[in-house]
Amino acid sequence: TSTSAVSGGSITSDGGAPITARGVVWSTSQNPTVETNLGATTDGTGTGTFTSNLTDLQPGTVYYVRAYATNSVGTKYGNQLSFTSPLPDGPGGTITDIEGNIYNTIWINGRLWMKENLKTTKYSDGTSIPMQSDNGIWSSLNSPAYCWYNNDRVNYGDIFGALYNWYAVNTGKLCPSGWHVSSDDEWIDLTNYVGGVSIAGARLKAISGWFYSGNGTDDFGFSALPGGYRYFNGSFLEFGTYGAWWCSDEYDAINAWCRTIYYGYGDINRYTNYKKYGFSVRCIKD
Repeated sequence: TSTSAVSGGSITSDGGAPITARGVVWSTSQNPTVETNLGATTDGTGTGTFTSNLTDLQPGTVYYVRAYATNSVGTKYGNQLSFTSPLPDGPGGTITDIEGNIYNTIWINGRLWMKENLKTTKYSDGTSIPMQSDNGIWSSLNSPAYCWYNNDRVNYGDIFGALYNWYAVNTGKLCPSGWHVSSDDEWIDLTNYVGGVSIAGARLKAISGWFYSGNGTDDFGFSALPGGYRYFNGSFLEFGTYGAWWCSDEYDAINAWCRTIYYGYGDINRYTNYKKYGFSVRCIKD
């Protein structure tokens, strides 16, 4: 978390004398010791595996941690690990894509998400993503493409973002450098953190922008909007009442994982859908 972490170690040999103390030490400087550190734990004696709880950390800080074991001969250390304590839930600043589009970001459960749908028309390497407005061609594609809802960027693109087929997602180049399309596991973690499947939809929805009974409370600032989707035959459907987001994970040769939220309902749905669909995309920092 932003102020704590869990670590530990495993002692496989006592070096010929009983282990009298064991635990971890940590610091913002490399190679902390039991004499020079910002914190240390004492987690029993003897060989074997132990768990250590690091406390009183500062958010957004890089820490170095080593396990230690002490016997009558002295103290030895394990390999050094490092981690960055996340910032607490809340606004995270902005990120700019390859085209210069600026997105607000939000910290949720130690992960930094875009709080807006992606709208780039170029990959992170600067090459163009194929745009396809024709229904017949869209339905026949097995290659990357994007579009705007109703092929209308002016009225839909800036606020609701673009719609991408999963083949564009699978390039690994949709998001700005250092970011990636959110995975199925990352959506699972987000859903669980905000309260579980049955209420996550309402808690992630934007308060405004939904038709009818949108019932969004936007408790975490995720601001999910109903950008609708493009059906595999090219038709545009359910703008204002339905939000759908691709995951980066393939399910099988023709389907991939996604998340959907519907107006009037509090839940969030984990589905697989045909890769030819056009869905919204949310990026998350690596």
